[in-house]
Parts: sequence; structure tokens; C-alpha cells
Amino acid sequence: MADFVMVNKCKAAANQIRRDIIDMTFATGNTGAHLGGSLSMAEMLAALYVGCLRYNINDDHWDERDRVILSKGHAALALYPAMVQAGILERTRLEEFKMNGSQLSGHPSLNGLPGIEFASGSLGQGLSLGVGVCLALKRKDNCKSRVFVFMGDGESNEGSVWEAVASASHFGLNRLVAIIDTNKIQYDGHTDEILSMSPMADKWKAFGWDVIELDGHNIEELLDAYNTESKKPLAIIANTVKGKGVSYMENNWRFHNSRLSKKQYEQAIEELEGTV
Repeated sequence: MADFVMVNKCKAAANQIRRDIIDMTFATGNTGAHLGGSLSMAEMLAALYVGCLRYNINDDHWDERDRVILSKGHAALALYPAMVQAGILERTRLEEFKMNGSQLSGHPSLNGLPGIEFASGSLGQGLSLGVGVCLALKRKDNCKSRVFVFMGDGESNEGSVWEAVASASHFGLNRLVAIIDTNKIQYDGHTDEILSMSPMADKWKAFGWDVIELDGHNIEELLDAYNTESKKPLAIIANTVKGKGVSYMENNWRFHNSRLSKKQYEQAIEELEGTV
């Protein structure tokens, strides 16, 4: 059972991550950002970065660190604020998001920013990277580090995902954790209408993974799942709401990638401040 104090700490972090997402998007002006699928991940990232992650802020190449791969790289908008919560980034750096020459690009990039293991954003690639990292750790007899791969349910349309799922099971990669943000909406509509992957949990189980299905906005459930020891690769099917926390964005595919007017920004901030 997750610790009460830690749960509250993670909840506060998730609320701040959402506020940062809105501030960062508004600051981009007409450029905009990937709002919906970033807002749906706030609790998932807060629970990991604040509650569970093995990381040394004084040595970002520490061998025993956990590795985080954001396969759905368009959610970097949520990743950077989570890294701030973990002390990996300074808060003032968030002002640089998507600015010319900034290390905080719209998708994670290997440009010297601490805490970024791989450039990502080409969907369907992250889990394969996770398999490769786990194989390397296994050959180094590193049984302490875990590899967390954040994915989208729409991303699971990619065939390369299932090649990686099969490989992870075949090689017995029990330090690999795939977290699938199951918000049921992708770039241009609802996932079940575009290419249904339901029932998602059954597919992962059929490939030989342990599976936990949970509420992706429930910190207690997330912390318990992240701390689960498994003899197989672990898939966490996190059921979420796209655009969570802002009423006019929730379950609205038009806010997958969007900019914010001043009125929209002010309404979003007012609603989020009501959750603190």
C-alpha cells in the first residue's frame, strides 16, 4: 500500500505539472503544443518521478539509475515539468520550451539535457529501445535498474510495438515496464474507430507479459504498480482521460495539438487552481 505522505506529495506534483503544461503552451503563442496527451499523463509521471525513480541528480550517467523512455515523445510538454519535480531540471528552464536554440524541444532530443536517454517522437520505436537497454543491463548483471517506457494506445497501432512486445517476453526482460496511456483518443479521432486494439490487456498477456490495468489518474494505484516486482515484463494499462483537468479539453481530440487563446488559458488556469 502506497505511503500516505508520498501519495499527497505526488498529487501536488501532478497538479503542478498540469499548471506548467498550460503555462508552457500559452507561452508558445501560435506555435501551440500537444496538450491532450500531456494532461492525461500528469499522475503517471508524478508518481514515477516523485515516488519511485532511482536517479542521481549529481550523476546523470549513474549505472544503477532507472531509465525512462518517452516513446510518445509529443508528451515532452509533461515530461519536462515532471523532471522539475524530481530536481533534474530547474524550474526556470521551462520558460525555454520550444524556443529557438532551446534544449527543451517539442519532442525529447539528445542535445545535452540531463535525464533524456533517447530522442523520441517517431511513434512505435520506444519499446524497442527499452528492449535493447534491458538486454544490455542484463548482460552487465545489473538487476537494480528498471526501464520505464511510456506509450500511447494510438501508438499501439504500430506493428513494431508488437515485435518488441514479443522480444521482451522471449528474452525474459523482467526489468522492463511499459506504461500505456490509454486515453482512447489519438491525433484525428477515437482509437477504437481508427484501429481498435481492444481488449488491450488480453493482447499483452497473450505475448507473455504480466499486466496491471488501473486508473491512470489514481496515484495510489500507480505507486503500487510501479513498485510491483515481476518475473516477466510488466505492462501497465493506465486508463486515462485525454485533456484531463480542463473541462473543454477532456475527451476532445481537437486538443491533441493546439494553441491557447487568452480566454482559454485563463479558464484552464481557473479550473486547475480549483483542484489544488
